[in-house]
Amino acid sequence: MASPATWKGVVAHYRECPDDVQSYFDAIPGLVEAYSWEVSLSYQFGRVELAHNMTLYCGVVKLHQVDSQLARVAVEAHHITRDHFKELFKTIFGKRIRKSIAERLEKASEVRDKVLHGKSATPRDLRQAVVDVLDYSVEFNDFVQSIAGFRPFGPLRGFKGRAKPLGKSTSRWVLRGVGFEGF
Repeated sequence: MASPATWKGVVAHYRECPDDVQSYFDAIPGLVEAYSWEVSLSYQFGRVELAHNMTLYCGVVKLHQVDSQLARVAVEAHHITRDHFKELFKTIFGKRIRKSIAERLEKASEVRDKVLHGKSATPRDLRQAVVDVLDYSVEFNDFVQSIAGFRPFGPLRGFKGRAKPLGKSTSRWVLRGVGFEGF
């Protein structure tokens, strides 16, 4: 897809996203109209990291019946890099994130890294990165929904179902086995 030529094109692309993604990134229309692209991209990546953390949390709670309080502490205390997120995802969900999905976020991450490290990025690249993050979110939601039954970029009410959690002691062992440390 060609990069939108203006902020209005980005907003139009945003409006084509599913409701859960629009709700998750609800500030995007106002940000792209009123602020620099760097602000919008920074906002989006903060939200992506939150969704990634919630993906791991929901995965261990739903799929492995880990105690939810302990899972929250483990995710909050653990330093998660981009590559480590992929490893934890594979361990928790038993599948790798599809290459086509991961590549979309990697392209946007390259632009984000330029901006955050004081390098220049063209407005076109910045607009495309904002769109790529939206598309990543839609595709990642669909992928996680297909393997785990919840959508991380959206409301997560009721994600767990009625499964009874493991005890705290067993939950600690599961979390350590998955790769969480420092909780």
